[in-house]
Amino acid sequence: MAMTNNNQQRIGAYVHIPFCRYRCDYCAFITFTDRDHLIGAYVDACMLQLQQESATHPPLHTLYFGGGTPSRLTPEQVGKLIKSATLQPGAEVSIECNPDDVSVELLRGYVEAGVTRASFGVQSTSTRALQQLGRPTPALSVEELAEVVRECGLASWNLDLIYGAAGETPAEFGATLGRILALRPPHLSAYALTVEPGTPLARTPERYPNEDHQADRYEYLSEQLSSAGYVFEEISSWSLPGHECLHHDLYWTGGNYLGIGAGAHGHGNGRRYWNSVSPERYIEAVQTGRSPVAGEELLDEQTRALEQLTLLLRTAHGVPWEGIDHDKLRDLGAERALIERRENRAVLTIAGRLVANTVVQCLIG
Repeated sequence: MAMTNNNQQRIGAYVHIPFCRYRCDYCAFITFTDRDHLIGAYVDACMLQLQQESATHPPLHTLYFGGGTPSRLTPEQVGKLIKSATLQPGAEVSIECNPDDVSVELLRGYVEAGVTRASFGVQSTSTRALQQLGRPTPALSVEELAEVVRECGLASWNLDLIYGAAGETPAEFGATLGRILALRPPHLSAYALTVEPGTPLARTPERYPNEDHQADRYEYLSEQLSSAGYVFEEISSWSLPGHECLHHDLYWTGGNYLGIGAGAHGHGNGRRYWNSVSPERYIEAVQTGRSPVAGEELLDEQTRALEQLTLLLRTAHGVPWEGIDHDKLRDLGAERALIERRENRAVLTIAGRLVANTVVQCLIG
């Protein structure tokens, strides 16, 4: 994994693609299922913003297309966006894909356009769990998806899982993980299902996740991945050596990244900003030469330092050993060790990852 001090010299860009074919019941992201008619104009606006930003920033080390569903874009559109950015040689270029969009032709087109990494939102291989999440059963099995990915020559790829769907049994989760590990994806992300206000999930308490069951799933997941040779990267991410997500590492280490597109967030040397969430307003602002930024926050040095420690604590980087108030940590009275010492860094144990927000309170700011 890239060292944190190197990341202070790195810069990336996040491009938000807010268009979706359908909206999952747990999703609270800025997405739209009724704005496909805007896709062409939106891509043009993102191209223009990327060109303008590239004129005033160093070449990008990472470029990440997130959403929403970036795989709603054609390879030609993605290629235009990539060409609009100024990239470092060997830059990591990632795109999130809905498995329902995947075909050999689409992925080959993305690779030819310059994509080096793709992330696929599988979530689960259990039909019942997918139904509880409000997701349709995918057209491709996870095995078929992996075969298509390998045919296309992607340098690296990720599978996303969500655990904690109502009624999901240990056997069902174990079967999902077993099928995933048999495919040896270079990178794996696994997220505990959370209830976000305003979502269909939030309006149906009978589908709320059981936190104790989620903790059990996480411990099982962590142990299985470690045994399979995956390296802990961040609380929700693991990778085979050499396949770490460099763009996400920018987030966790306080690096700089541009926010491109409606609702996209960016960060530059303590200035955090976000764009208008309306695709129409975003397009209009860029087309008329106005800034799409809707708000910003300036972090003082102390706030920024504490925030960086908070983020680093979630990762395999850990924090300086002296950055922890060890007396306060002992006062938590945990039965299991929450941190371990690696050289002069404090890194969360599996038990510590389960209560990371509590351990954060023991950071010295």
